[in-house]
Amino acid sequence: MKRRVVITGMGAVTPIGNTVEEVKKAIHEGVCGIREITAFETTDYRVKLAAEVKDLSTEQYYTPRELKFNDRFTQFARIAAKQAMNDANLEECNKDRVGIILGSGIGGLSSIENATKTLCDRGPTRVSPYFIPMSLINLAAGEIAIDHQIHGEVQCIVTACSSATDSIGLAFQRIRDGYEDAILAGGCEASITPVGIGGFMAMRALCESTDPKRASIPFDKERNGFVMGEGAGVLVLEELESAKKRGAKIYGEVVGYGNTCDANHITAPAAEGEFATKAMCKAIADAGIKPSDINYVNAHGTSTNLNDKTESKAMNNCFGEHKPYVSSTKSMTGHLLGASGAIEGIISVLALEEQFVPPTINHQIIDEECDVNLVLNKGIESELNYVMSNSFGFGGHNASIIFKRWED
Repeated sequence: MKRRVVITGMGAVTPIGNTVEEVKKAIHEGVCGIREITAFETTDYRVKLAAEVKDLSTEQYYTPRELKFNDRFTQFARIAAKQAMNDANLEECNKDRVGIILGSGIGGLSSIENATKTLCDRGPTRVSPYFIPMSLINLAAGEIAIDHQIHGEVQCIVTACSSATDSIGLAFQRIRDGYEDAILAGGCEASITPVGIGGFMAMRALCESTDPKRASIPFDKERNGFVMGEGAGVLVLEELESAKKRGAKIYGEVVGYGNTCDANHITAPAAEGEFATKAMCKAIADAGIKPSDINYVNAHGTSTNLNDKTESKAMNNCFGEHKPYVSSTKSMTGHLLGASGAIEGIISVLALEEQFVPPTINHQIIDEECDVNLVLNKGIESELNYVMSNSFGFGGHNASIIFKRWED
């Protein structure tokens, strides 16, 4: 008999807040986290905007020495994980039965850039011995395991922008099937760097608007690219009886996960969205519910022409006559790449807890090719029992996860 999996802790470092409570408040208020880039000089760049993490006080979590040899993406992950562990009060558990599954699309890009510059300017003997562990994607999960002495399954998922949702989905499956009792799952990213922005700019993937309110505008007819974000989100997934035994607060339940691959193109989605549709349908079947049971979809909604149009087709193919509420919170957070599914997962769980549908902010012009039930500019209160969160990534990765309102 498959075990039930609930969420007992959450932690977040994002462009709209550095705790879950701050994120909740920002979502209700429709805060836009997009500003001019401050991480580096953008004079030679057509792209001027990003959604950076702001006013993060790392010292309240770790000493400067403890974070000295961490890339920014790992710092975000360790802080979000510490928040989630504290929220779940998980420190006293049997750590042999606790795991970590953390995703990132790119990892320590800043460390790679810095080491390359040192190599070119000063030669190979001046490259830091910490360069490799600072840049490795799996070291975010590894550092968290060391922080909290976690000895169960510890791994890192790299499926581009689906990484965090796949991490949550795999954690759900492992707990449901009895391998662990609790897993820290989510994602982290810090790619607002000269090469990160330059690379996506060269692909023509990024928005080049200088107006933060007309930059990340998912499903708007004038959308013309995504806005890079950064941060981390971690959810504690736990087997229901374990959570009850500990008297843990339960935020919601994970009930379904679906994953497919377009096998179509290295960056472009399949034009009709048929495999994104299949990922959503697989998640619904896994949850043992009907498409009409889904009340709200936190869409991948990147603000690129192809994604929003294709995802709209996929949702209509999946849901048919049923029209769940749809929004893209990337309008507020920007696109956190491999961390996006974690933040959107947290927002989805908060939507269930608050019975509140977040909006797609800064929307002005309806696109007939995005014919879904969009919640625009202002969130609404509504009865929500099941929420789906979608993540689609380069390489054709499609992932959908379903959360259920907690009912004892």
